[in-house]
Amino acid sequence: MTRVQICGFRSAEPLLAAAAAGADAVGLVFVPTARRRVSLAQARAMLDEARASASSMPEVVGLFADQPADEVRETVAALGLDAVQLCGGEGVKYAARIGAPVYKVISVDAEIPIAAQMPRILVLQQRHALAGHRIVLDADAPGEYGGTGRRFDWSVAADLAAAFPMTLAGGLSPENAREAVEQVRPWGVDVSSGVETDGEKDPDKARAFIAAVRAADARKKPGRLARLLGGG
Repeated sequence: MTRVQICGFRSAEPLLAAAAAGADAVGLVFVPTARRRVSLAQARAMLDEARASASSMPEVVGLFADQPADEVRETVAALGLDAVQLCGGEGVKYAARIGAPVYKVISVDAEIPIAAQMPRILVLQQRHALAGHRIVLDADAPGEYGGTGRRFDWSVAADLAAAFPMTLAGGLSPENAREAVEQVRPWGVDVSSGVETDGEKDPDKARAFIAAVRAADARKKPGRLARLLGGG
């Protein structure tokens, strides 16, 4: 199944609703300049409430961008985060200092021809994959780190998803999630602004998003190898 991550929670109630609906991961933003940023105290209160109420928790991912590695490591330890998502220009050596599983965001600029970006994308992907990191492809927005609602060419994303496991982010919503999964066939999807109403997480939209992804999963055709092994 496609891994579903929903990012940008600022309170426990919508986080619990997403968990109950089947989200595989929830993201908390610690980027100082981000609109959805939460402080350490806010995050601790939110997670304490969620962990006390939920029978099981999704993977909890902290989102950071070009912050001191010591700060990231301390936040991971203080909150018991399961993984980090690095959204800035962090390299493999930086990521190795975190001491937690890493999702590395590689940005795709929708305004620049993809042929000009492909060497950079593939080099970064290979470096991080060799280090054991998962890759997230997101639409680039100057001065922003995700959650912008922008998307890049899904035909390009499909080509990249066929080459390596990747999470698709940028411009996803309940209305286009099924199309995105069927067209791109990513390892995972990551949504933030697409499941908000008036800037706040909307449990109904989160449930609709997850349902759309699962509907697309149900329609996936097995790969050629699976068909051969199955005798089809």
